[in-house]
Amino acid sequence: MSDHQDSAVSLESLDGGVAVVRIHRPEVKNALNAAVRRQLAEQFTLLAQRQDVRTIVLTGGDDFFVAGADVREFASSSPTQMYQRHNERLWEPVGRCPKPVIAAVNGFALGGGCELAMHCDMIVAGESARFGQPEVKLGLIPGAGGTQRLVRAVGKFQAMRMLMTGCMVGAFDALRMGLVSEVVADDQTLARAKALAHEVAGMPALAIEQIKEVVLSGADLPLENALLLERKAFQLLFDTADQKEGAAAFLEKRKPNYQGEL
Repeated sequence: MSDHQDSAVSLESLDGGVAVVRIHRPEVKNALNAAVRRQLAEQFTLLAQRQDVRTIVLTGGDDFFVAGADVREFASSSPTQMYQRHNERLWEPVGRCPKPVIAAVNGFALGGGCELAMHCDMIVAGESARFGQPEVKLGLIPGAGGTQRLVRAVGKFQAMRMLMTGCMVGAFDALRMGLVSEVVADDQTLARAKALAHEVAGMPALAIEQIKEVVLSGADLPLENALLLERKAFQLLFDTADQKEGAAAFLEKRKPNYQGEL
């Protein structure tokens, strides 16, 4: 279990449907090694199946999110050894989690840390947050979606600048570029991410699930196909109790009571 006392990844809290997952490997600024990736995959796999979890907040703590991959693990590896690790299988439970995932980022989110944040659905950044893909400085390129997710988030020209120079981007520049959702004071990062998670957790669960599925699935489809996917999901939700409750509450001018049921 990932909340073992010796684990670098723990379920820190679960309140009101909001689970807070923390990476805690401070001696190396939360650098990602095989154990951390495996524990993240285990934790997100479990949370995805829990009915009492509506949203997930992922944090690295007050001082840094994830400063990158643990270079010591791959510095002398061969191509075959890197292939046999199949790290992509350990990223999938985060990127494909059916629950909304919000990253709370203070300090460094570099390399694999930037990629991990981009696996989430929203990013709340503290003013100290620094994002970057510095792999080029090691003679490499990002290997966990950094080239693909970054260009989709900020566009070709900003992505190329970050990827080809390995530069770091501050929180406010990241907000301007579209890489993060919000910027807050460092001491408010986790609190704001949790507040946002609670707000989402209070929405109709099936509608939230469909929003995430349609946005992610439609992003790589031709527009007409993506619009078809959207229409089908829109129509499907008319068969849910929460849609009827939401409409009734609107007409009756009262607060809706969503149950997350068909």
